Amino acid sequence: MTTHTTRMLIIGSGPAGLSAAIYGARAGLQPIVVQGLQPGGQLTITTDVENYPGFRDVIQGPWLMQEMQAQAEHVGTRMLWDTITEVDLSGPPFRAIGDSGDVYEGETLVIATGAAAKWLGVPGEQELSGKGVSACATCDGFFYRGKKVVVIGGGNTAVEEALYLTNHSQDVTLIHRRDTLRSEKILQDRLLAHPNIKVLWNKAVDHFVGGDTGLTGVALKDTVTGESSVEPCDGAFVAIGHAPSTELFKGKLEVDAGGYLVVQPGTPKTAIPGVFACGDVMDHTYRQAVTAAGTGCMAALDAERFVAEREFLARG
Repeated sequence: MTTHTTRMLIIGSGPAGLSAAIYGARAGLQPIVVQGLQPGGQLTITTDVENYPGFRDVIQGPWLMQEMQAQAEHVGTRMLWDTITEVDLSGPPFRAIGDSGDVYEGETLVIATGAAAKWLGVPGEQELSGKGVSACATCDGFFYRGKKVVVIGGGNTAVEEALYLTNHSQDVTLIHRRDTLRSEKILQDRLLAHPNIKVLWNKAVDHFVGGDTGLTGVALKDTVTGESSVEPCDGAFVAIGHAPSTELFKGKLEVDAGGYLVVQPGTPKTAIPGVFACGDVMDHTYRQAVTAAGTGCMAALDAERFVAEREFLARG
């Protein structure tokens, strides 16, 4: 068992965690990033990235994360392969225990554990992921310009994604397993009034249909009659919400109704001074790589101020 100490401990290695590391390292905080179960975060399972500023051509998600990690290491970040299983927020120093048995102590703690899209768990979903099946319309909608797309879900996420997709497609179908939507009334009104969106009510996805060339349709079952049907489509967006990775912090930090960590509005500051949350673990609105990177930068700047104030007070 080894104890690793740092002035800035970062849990999570997506755009938020690595941006925090880059800024923290340049401020001399010698950050440690504990990479977690999915090093690089959600972008490592995203192939084409077309909306990250600075690249005129389509780039690959895994490549972008490799570059971010290399940049963080270049300026002085230590990347450690481990999965945190327990945290003690009674510090500073704040302590985290890894699956390896190693202990990590940080004068500040940056939580960048991210969120994961919820999936249906039906046949064909994983096999056709990236070949027509997606969980992010704002990430992938552009690739379906002029094509037929479906959105699966009935809450705010699904309705917003269906409306967003009308920017690219004139044939958008929302598939919902009930006969009423759960989304906000104003969103429902916009959706139901839109000429390019149709709604299939009382339909549950049985499986995704496709082959080597990608998705060709969605096999449905009527939740009232049990009747089977197939809705042809080029793209299918699963929009049944996201699950933030906050299990470690249950009972230790406040979470909202969706399970996201609560921060002071407009900042990455949690209720515990010196503990910051950034990226998708605290952002249920935007959930983009560029916004995650921005909040990672904010967390590092706030962590730097926290350390400087503590040192100033310690000098008396």
